[in-house]
Amino acid sequence: MKSFKNKVAAITGAGSGMGRELARELAKAGAHLALSDLNADTLEETADLVRPLGARTTTTTLDVADRHAVHAWADGTAKDHGQVNLVFNNAGVGLACTLESVSYEDFEWIMNINFWGVVYGTKAFLPHLRASGEGHVVNISSVFGLLAAPGNGAYNATKFAVRGFTEALRQELEMTDDKVSATSVHPGGIKTNIARSSRVSKEASQIQGVDLEAMRESFDKLFLTSANSAARTILRAVQRNQRRVLVGPDAVLLDMLVRRLPTAYQRLTTAFAKRGLAH
Repeated sequence: MKSFKNKVAAITGAGSGMGRELARELAKAGAHLALSDLNADTLEETADLVRPLGARTTTTTLDVADRHAVHAWADGTAKDHGQVNLVFNNAGVGLACTLESVSYEDFEWIMNINFWGVVYGTKAFLPHLRASGEGHVVNISSVFGLLAAPGNGAYNATKFAVRGFTEALRQELEMTDDKVSATSVHPGGIKTNIARSSRVSKEASQIQGVDLEAMRESFDKLFLTSANSAARTILRAVQRNQRRVLVGPDAVLLDMLVRRLPTAYQRLTTAFAKRGLAH
């Protein structure tokens, strides 16, 4: 897909961060948009930003953990816009907690959004992408879908799952010479609201040796890449039909670390966490 002009793109988590910036960049490129988010107010703010750019835009307040709602949104998007060419399964949440202490309720909460939300979005839109004659599935994993870190096991589980799901999907589409493709996206630290909205347990903060607020502040300082820069990187990857895209210099560095030290990197992350505890 070399051009986004007159294509229809569906985006989850479009009310802020990368979702909003993807919407803006796609609108600038001449695409039309089906936007969804759990927060109706921020969703309408995004719509107000892209409509003056010429994008025919529909909005839906959506919980991506609700399978039936996601399928209804996909069918409604195809009906309202006449076609769907791209889906960006972008909505996600964070959870910092040790695997021993994490509650089943919190584990299910993050899996339902970060993993099942991607599965629902992919399966709901895939028939519509295929019917359009040219389509692309873009699933947002994370740098934590490439390497694991203490205190992030539940988040790791969701993002590794997204990576495996998307890579298998890409291969299956290629086996049938499909006109639909798929890309797994692995952002590093992106300047969004995810750190502020993440659930952080006292056990996870104890690993870092800081209180909950200080832990969130430390996350913010590690976020190096703007949401707009991330969106532009993702869209270039779609145009190049990349299988995997690393977003941000930290993602590139950590990917290199894992490639060179596929198991030994764990000693480094453990040592880093212990160092935080000591301070």
